[in-house]
Amino acid sequence: MCSFAPSRRTSGARSIAAIFASILMILIICSGPSALAAVEPFPADFKIQRISVNGVTLHVRVGGQGPAVVLLHGFADTGDMWAPLAKALYKDHTVIVPDLRGMGLSSQPAAGYDKKNQGVDIAMVMDKLNVQKADLVTHDIGNMVGYALAAQYPDRITKWVVIDAPLPGIGPWDEILKSPMLWHFNFRGPDVDRLVKGRERIYLDRFYNELSADPKAIDEATRNHYAKLYARPGNMHYAFEQFAAFGKDATDNRVFAGTKLNMPILALGAEKSFGDQQVAIMREVGTKVDGGIVTGSGHWIMEEKPAQTVSKVRAFLDGK
Repeated sequence: MCSFAPSRRTSGARSIAAIFASILMILIICSGPSALAAVEPFPADFKIQRISVNGVTLHVRVGGQGPAVVLLHGFADTGDMWAPLAKALYKDHTVIVPDLRGMGLSSQPAAGYDKKNQGVDIAMVMDKLNVQKADLVTHDIGNMVGYALAAQYPDRITKWVVIDAPLPGIGPWDEILKSPMLWHFNFRGPDVDRLVKGRERIYLDRFYNELSADPKAIDEATRNHYAKLYARPGNMHYAFEQFAAFGKDATDNRVFAGTKLNMPILALGAEKSFGDQQVAIMREVGTKVDGGIVTGSGHWIMEEKPAQTVSKVRAFLDGK
């Protein structure tokens, strides 16, 4: 419980300054991550649902009306990243935004972080919400879960926007693994939790700084917001499990790729990140793939270039 009781012994300007400083600190401490967060809120009529499926309970934001669209986040973000896009879509779409298993405010099962299994997570969420078909928008690890979803349930995904990340086992995957920028793919072992515990903000800063076009585009409040979420007990450990599953994901994806996807796909690469490589990767797995570039952006498209990203996604989903 938080309370504030200023001392009667303080007086004058010094007293006023002390009071305001104390109030500010109490507001920050009491209100938790949101007090520091510049991350946009979802529209007020979005509802939070805790949906239990496939051995996990997912934190899911649901709002709007009309044809369904599912938005899947990646590492160093949560479903919170999609708020600007949700605002643009929810007046004529039912927008469904889960936190992936072990991330954000979803539960943390001990296993099941291969993307084939997480694709089942999302299909079962759709079932619980009585959604038979949906458009799909994904980023980063969300791309990998999205591919497993679309490959296993191709009749349920009507269109797919896939943004700035590779697919394990597909196209130039083996060369991508050699990039020194992606050392975190193999950051595992018995001591990784201990190395990062209490240093979550430092660890995440590495991604925001090195994988962005301009680190200042990811402001302090946004960094603090996600650092607090990833500092929740277990969250960083299970984020590492997402990467640890890449070997199995690569094996599964090579099997999936034996049957190409036929839904329309827009492959958006960030100009300062995957760029044109994104569309080349997706043409390995899809028959109707168009490409696009989020200009002036690094990997963090929704933080760096939200308006441009929303415009491109909306135009594709609307068929323009």
